[in-house]
Amino acid sequence: MSFDLSVWALPPGATPDQVRAAVQRCREGWHGERHPDPRVVGFYRAITAAYPDRPAGPGTPWEVAPLHAASDHVEMNLVPTCEDQVLLDIERLAGEHDLMLYDAQDGTVYPPPTRVRT
Repeated sequence: MSFDLSVWALPPGATPDQVRAAVQRCREGWHGERHPDPRVVGFYRAITAAYPDRPAGPGTPWEVAPLHAASDHVEMNLVPTCEDQVLLDIERLAGEHDLMLYDAQDGTVYPPPTRVRT
């Protein structure tokens, strides 16, 4: 069974409920017609430069390849044995690109470290 994460480009101040609603729309097949958000494009290029998904070679962290990329998000289905470094890289890149993270296992939504305010 894969470990599933996605990153989301929502407007500043988006709430966890808004992220969950966007996830639900995606699951229902509704992606809207809009230009890709530059944050999503940047994240996708960076994560696949480190961990290619086309083609996904031996030792890839991807359970499903290519990654599901839409205008406002990237969904990543990771192998259960995925190294911690891959998760750290996803979190770091999400922060660099100002994306929210969604953990499909329990529905947790959290901002990357650079967006956490004290």
